[in-house]
Amino acid sequence: MNADEIQTYAIHIAAQLPLAELSYPFGEDVHVFKVMDKIFMMSFQHATQKIINLKCNPEQSEILRDLYPSIHTGYHMNKQHWISVYAGEKIDQALVEDLVKTSYQLVTDKLTKKQKQVLAVYSEII
Repeated sequence: MNADEIQTYAIHIAAQLPLAELSYPFGEDVHVFKVMDKIFMMSFQHATQKIINLKCNPEQSEILRDLYPSIHTGYHMNKQHWISVYAGEKIDQALVEDLVKTSYQLVTDKLTKKQKQVLAVYSEII
């Protein structure tokens, strides 16, 4: 996948997740996806590079960086808990979808009990 395809597909997946909201707190060229006001994905361009940032557990982050040359520690994010995905020959739709959904799950796992209840009710409705 090229950089445009990665960003477009990641945005498509993120937008379909329950209670996912798109906002632009850092400017109109930085797509920020949140669930219950918690960021789980950012899509942006830095210089000539198109990037998506995703939440990731530290152990998985290390493995992903070893397996995929175009996955790095999170650009402008906590290096332990975020990854940045750039275009690369090994990056495909299945990987992008898994990374976006995993990032969302990591964030929703940390929600309060009340927030989780709201999310569960919303998920049943859709």
